[in-house]
Amino acid sequence: MGLSDIQARVAKACTKAGRDVADVQLIAVSKVQPIERVEHVLDEGHRLFGENRVQEAAGKWPALMERYSGVDVHLIGPLQSNKARQAMELFSAIHSLDRPKLAQTLARLAQELGHCPDLFIQVNTGEEEQKAGVRPAEADAFITECKGLDLPIKGLMCIPPAEETPSLHFALLRKIAERNGLSGLSMGMSGDFEQAIALGATHIRVGSAIFGARVPPHAG
Repeated sequence: MGLSDIQARVAKACTKAGRDVADVQLIAVSKVQPIERVEHVLDEGHRLFGENRVQEAAGKWPALMERYSGVDVHLIGPLQSNKARQAMELFSAIHSLDRPKLAQTLARLAQELGHCPDLFIQVNTGEEEQKAGVRPAEADAFITECKGLDLPIKGLMCIPPAEETPSLHFALLRKIAERNGLSGLSMGMSGDFEQAIALGATHIRVGSAIFGARVPPHAG
């Protein structure tokens, strides 16, 4: 498996769903990947990447962005309010807006900095205690609150429970997005992105299938 294989699978899934492949953005999830692997994918021409941690991204991407033009990096992991300023300078999109305090912090910084990354609200579709995200029943109110803060809400994001059928969660996320006038759907990972594309995903997050198994920082 590798980048070209995933791109081919994305194209096939789009054709099957009657969708334009240009409407689905492939986020190569580069968290905890050796820099050589990231450079290889960059050398292949890919320019959209996803990171889970602000600190890791800050130590990796500024130097790479100087060497490779047109790179976009999205934050797909949780964001602490005290890292919000750094995140807004580093990422072109944040997929993990999940609570009022963070929304208020981002709104204040947007006014101060004069810009804001595209934002996706994370919805905890499985209502899992250990997982971030607003509950489905609270999503409409939170979306309205964020729009009221003039935040650039582009869509919604979810991570389905590992043991449940992902398509049910993708369908739920799509329904919440549609009734709130949002077009962006950040959903689908290495194991289920074809299902996500069939249900309208605009951003899919694929890591190990592109880069190979993740290498923890202490490995080797």
